[in-house]
Amino acid sequence: MAGATTHPKHDFSSEANQFVSKAKDTATEAVDKVKQAASNFGETASKKAADVTSAVGSGMRNLGERIRENMPNEGYLGQASKTVADGLDCGAKYLADEGLSGLADDVGNAIKRNPLPAVLIGLGLGFLIGRTLRK
Repeated sequence: MAGATTHPKHDFSSEANQFVSKAKDTATEAVDKVKQAASNFGETASKKAADVTSAVGSGMRNLGERIRENMPNEGYLGQASKTVADGLDCGAKYLADEGLSGLADDVGNAIKRNPLPAVLIGLGLGFLIGRTLRK
């Protein structure tokens, strides 16, 4: 074997360890970025929900005031307009106090207490929405 050339041994295990280490670092960075993006999305969604809740409450309050200003104060129509305006004010106050999470909790509790009526109402609303969208 005279004249045979020898090749230096290459340390593949060291390169593999470096590659695995870089892959772990890259994966950790990606997971951190995803966590941050999810956190930012959650904060943005929460803020937008609060803004929408505030806007709806304000709109309900304004509508109640307009009803009081523009509808008659006496008779059946006056009583009905007062009841509607009071209901709008009450709903606006409820939204301001409880927010969407309180509303969701109360709806969930009402469904648990009355499951059959809730299912029937859901079916009725689904039918009406489907019929409206079909046109």
